[in-house]
Amino acid sequence: MTGNDDGVLLESRRLRLRRLTVDDVAHLVELDGDPAVMRYLTNGRPTPVEVVRDEQLPALLRQYDRHPGLGRWAALDRETGDFLGWFALRPPADGDGTQAELGYRLRRSAWGRGLATEGSVALIRYAFTVIRLRRVWAETMAVNLASRRVMEKAGLRYVRTFHLTFDDPIPGTEHGEVEYELCRAD
Repeated sequence: MTGNDDGVLLESRRLRLRRLTVDDVAHLVELDGDPAVMRYLTNGRPTPVEVVRDEQLPALLRQYDRHPGLGRWAALDRETGDFLGWFALRPPADGDGTQAELGYRLRRSAWGRGLATEGSVALIRYAFTVIRLRRVWAETMAVNLASRRVMEKAGLRYVRTFHLTFDDPIPGTEHGEVEYELCRAD
């Protein structure tokens, strides 16, 4: 199932992905407030409600019109309707409309159930068949083994390890970041 008027982008066996709305602020704050969820992003520091409400969410909502078919979508449990987290296809900063970065962030209660893989596979299929992207890639810290496993299970292949410089590096940064990809031709 693909996009329609109620903001639903697609559905998989257990997930419904829909556009984020201003009503999702509390969900996003709760998600980013879990130190385990944020471990490889901010070393567990929560994202302040003001940042989510006044900066992040407005930017995400503008993205839907600016980059049709791309963006970040709330992930809901199809059975209960509960907010589980989000999945994203983010356009690259250079404006190349033939590729997008896959992203995901799920509540701890959704971990270990194959939902990250299920949502990623559905979004990759959408990327290649509906919006006809040439390439989908994803990045994570090299030490984030759970996220790397999701990328591999979703069909992405390891491309490289690279090192970035951070003002306030978190533990594991010294091992670098990894990039995975899948091309439509594959």
